[in-house]
Amino acid sequence: MKKWVAAFGIVGLIVWGFLDNGGTSLLPAQESAQGERKVGLNQGELAPDFELRTLDNTPIRLSELRGQKVIVNLWATWCPPCRAEMPDMQEFYEQEKENGVTILGVNLIETEQGPESVDAFLKEYGITFPVVLDQGKHISQQYQAISIPTSYVIDTEGVVQYKMIGPLTKEMMEKMIAAID
Repeated sequence: MKKWVAAFGIVGLIVWGFLDNGGTSLLPAQESAQGERKVGLNQGELAPDFELRTLDNTPIRLSELRGQKVIVNLWATWCPPCRAEMPDMQEFYEQEKENGVTILGVNLIETEQGPESVDAFLKEYGITFPVVLDQGKHISQQYQAISIPTSYVIDTEGVVQYKMIGPLTKEMMEKMIAAID
């Protein structure tokens, strides 16, 4: 009996090792019978489209960013890992914005004290990349942001290439963006 338990334990660890890749999801896409991409959050699937508004009420639709590589980052001002990644995100954005790369911050406004706290945070950190507000938590739920920060790297065709749970560093963003060239 102990040998069977040990064998199952080893097999479980091996399977876990293959499935766990440091929080980055790289699951294969599925295509419909017509060859169209499935909409979803796995690698190779078309990212679900959404439209949200910025603090100044400007609408931004994800599909309008096609042609650019996009990092969709779901975050909140009170989240320590989110706060920790913001300087790297801003530095990366400044470095890459002229190269067809953008960051779209999706703030979980329902968890904030109000829009004023988001505005103060953006000013304090010098954030210039676009930030939209997820009123009603619809996008954070659709994008499965169970913990934050959660980020998706989307290619120029609107296809999900990576999912990352946890804070991103500049080096991580550079590596992921370079890999989808």
